[in-house]
Amino acid sequence: MATPVVTRFAPSPTGYLHIGGARTALFNWAFSRHTGGKMLLRIEDTDRERSTDAAVQAIFDGLKWLGLDWDGEPVMQFSRAARHAEVANELLSRGQAYYCYCSPEELAEMRETARANGLPPRYNGYWRDRDPSEAPAGVAPVIRIKAPQSGEIRVDDHVQGEVVFKAENLDDFIILRSDGTPTYMLAVVVDDHDMGVTHIIRGDDHLTNAARQIVIYNGMGWHVPKMSHIPLIHGPDGAKLSKRHGALGVEAYRQMGYLPEALRNYLARLGWSHGDEELFSTEQMVEWFSLEALNKGAARFDFVKLESINGHYIREATPQRLYEVMLATAAEVGRDVDATGLAANKDTVLAALPELQPRAKTVLELIDLAQFIYAVRPLPIDQAAADQLTGDARANIGAFAEILKGLNDWSVDAIDAAARAFAEARGLKLGKVAQPLRAALTGRTVSPGIFEVMVLIGRDETLARLGDQAA
Repeated sequence: MATPVVTRFAPSPTGYLHIGGARTALFNWAFSRHTGGKMLLRIEDTDRERSTDAAVQAIFDGLKWLGLDWDGEPVMQFSRAARHAEVANELLSRGQAYYCYCSPEELAEMRETARANGLPPRYNGYWRDRDPSEAPAGVAPVIRIKAPQSGEIRVDDHVQGEVVFKAENLDDFIILRSDGTPTYMLAVVVDDHDMGVTHIIRGDDHLTNAARQIVIYNGMGWHVPKMSHIPLIHGPDGAKLSKRHGALGVEAYRQMGYLPEALRNYLARLGWSHGDEELFSTEQMVEWFSLEALNKGAARFDFVKLESINGHYIREATPQRLYEVMLATAAEVGRDVDATGLAANKDTVLAALPELQPRAKTVLELIDLAQFIYAVRPLPIDQAAADQLTGDARANIGAFAEILKGLNDWSVDAIDAAARAFAEARGLKLGKVAQPLRAALTGRTVSPGIFEVMVLIGRDETLARLGDQAA
């Protein structure tokens, strides 16, 4: 019987959950769900100076918003420091590690000597085979692993293929500091082993770490998990993703009006593919996901593509769901007037959403488009709309308002028929009547159908807004 798959997502809580980390979490989650396995969450908080509770909470919140659940309780790496030290001491007893008493000054001198000889600046193994009786008094030692000095270390990677590292290029790196705290290399290996991790999926910036970690696995006689090192996300210009490209926290995408299902779909396509499929549900992604389909080339982040995908999911969403997201987003980004207006006009907003959804690519655009519903008179008129309100247009608005006052049937069909008859009587195309009406009633040049707008806001509000702009 095959061993159940166990993946892990192991972020450092030194900042927000950035978009690259979110994709790593997604791939770990999708693979574990595809195989019926588990995804564990480990917070690698051993950097005590930079780790914060706020960052831990941001990771939890970001994963929950994305819909990426984990199995069991999150593991806080720092709480396991005693276990890490225990393994370091076991490596000592196995002859796979040793105490090193070099001072910072001695290490600096070694690096300078290596540079002068054209060699990599690293530790030269001075204490590797020395007798502990030679240890200087009063110096707290570090513990270093005994890295192999010849041969090769092979990383059999699902994405990169077989990657070979020459042992001579590895130094005896530190696994336990002089204060008894573990280094990243040791903590990761011990935690992955103790948590039963079978598959490690992470960024390819960890590929060189894999060789060092295999040294520790071998020193303890532990099984090495299967590894997949995925290329990092690049910007549209091919450079490493930065904030100007979109290397922001997950919460920033929420605040910009992206839906979690859209971000999941988009991130899945950044480094993984299933044929030519661009749009797919999360259920389909889980069904199709495989490590073999992870791409070896770096993916490029593209806001235009993300917006397009987000627009698709906005069109697919129910009005009730979007209304709730609009309320939450308006409140989160500090648009109190919008949140109040949305709350006070719930039924009207819900009725308008089917007309608004095809016109928006983000939730923020939806909020903007809905403003005409609860805007306070006199409406603010944007420049493009103001350009529509010429003298002739204002005169037509006033004349058409008089016709509307006598209209018995306040319906889209009745208003449409009245507008067409009005335009024909004046020798105008319908657009020459409708566009100024849109400007007067919404303050913008883009809105739902203008006759639908009149029905949504009602007869009294329609006549009042038209009166504000009539000649």
